[in-house]
Amino acid sequence: MQFDLNAQPRQVQGTSASRRLRRSGKVPGIIYGGEAAPVMIEMDHNEIYLQLRKEAFHSAIINISVDGKKEQVVLRDYQAHAYKLRVHHVDFQRVDATHELHIKVPLHFINEETAPGVKLSGGLVNHVMTELEIQCLAKDLPEFVEVDLGALKAGESIHVSQVKLPAGVKALANGDEVVVGIVGKGGAAEEAAAE
Repeated sequence: MQFDLNAQPRQVQGTSASRRLRRSGKVPGIIYGGEAAPVMIEMDHNEIYLQLRKEAFHSAIINISVDGKKEQVVLRDYQAHAYKLRVHHVDFQRVDATHELHIKVPLHFINEETAPGVKLSGGLVNHVMTELEIQCLAKDLPEFVEVDLGALKAGESIHVSQVKLPAGVKALANGDEVVVGIVGKGGAAEEAAAE
């Protein structure tokens, strides 16, 4: 999925300047990384707020135009108000086609309802991870990683090493870490009775 954003260079810095910027409907931000110097930017609040609500935006290559100069970046961090629908600050990192990225991508779980552990045993799916940290080149960056629970029985789990990753993508988490499992009815009480 392609995302395009427009931004302008930010001339003034500091707390009071950022406050004035936010009151005028803008969001302060920064673009850093790569060979070039960091660039302070400002962008329209509503545009960035709507993009941040999309899951794919958090793990996608974003084309950002600053004063007509286009750069490819990834979202690294953002700060938002605790309860108001307001974005306070956004951080972007430049993307280089020759260097690998370290980024977290969401996990999408499929066939949960039809897994034998749920359908036949009445177990519950336990999502231990909802995102996975990966390493890949920008061209190989997936929007999400799919985890198939179709063959999972009660008491079984899927580990990081068992997740099928697209070509050119490597998981940074320990291969023994549990991603998802199916807990049987009764959970701990049932296990204690079995012992």
